[in-house]
Amino acid sequence: MPRLRVLHLSRLSVLASLGVVAISVALATAQLPPGHPPTTPQLPPGHPPTAPEMPPGHPPVGTANPVHAASAEDVASAEATVLAYYASISGPAGVPRDWNRFRSLFLPDARMYTARQNGGRAVPFTLTPEQFVNSNRAYFEGAGYDEREITRRVERFGTMAQVWSTYESRRNPADDAAYGRGINAFQLIHDGDRWWIASILWDYERPAQSPIPAEYLPTPGTSGP
Repeated sequence: MPRLRVLHLSRLSVLASLGVVAISVALATAQLPPGHPPTTPQLPPGHPPTAPEMPPGHPPVGTANPVHAASAEDVASAEATVLAYYASISGPAGVPRDWNRFRSLFLPDARMYTARQNGGRAVPFTLTPEQFVNSNRAYFEGAGYDEREITRRVERFGTMAQVWSTYESRRNPADDAAYGRGINAFQLIHDGDRWWIASILWDYERPAQSPIPAEYLPTPGTSGP
């Protein structure tokens, strides 16, 4: 008698399994009501393909043979690239900067943006990395300039990254107190091999008019990013 009960239960299990399969097949072959949108993600007629490919005839972006080769460590991550930027422009008076290291971090068509007061209003202006070098070389190397990151916020998706980097400025790296602060907003892109700076927007802190918000400053009791 126990043997018959086991066989009976096994038969019920098989029938139950067949029932589940039958229901699944029925659901898979069920017709959608007239006018119901398709349940598979289809592009509308005429929509360009979404595959990440260059359109026909598009010129290359020109990163294959950069003029200034970057150190692999400098461009291994978005964070490393940002730190290499700070290191390349910082130093005491009388010390030449490694401007080729600076140049190696940027896309060929990269831009740097800020705004300065003129006649009571902020006027945006843009620089290429080379114009930044020409504008700041004498000042940085003659008087000394040290720019160091004190905290950062990183957002990343796919091949792009945004680094919101708060910095302090000093005349000399050995100075205890900073004379100024600001925020650099880095936009970076990864080409499959390395990270590149596509653009930088920056502004300096004006304590009376635009102090840096607390969320962009280090947490009390901590140091560094």
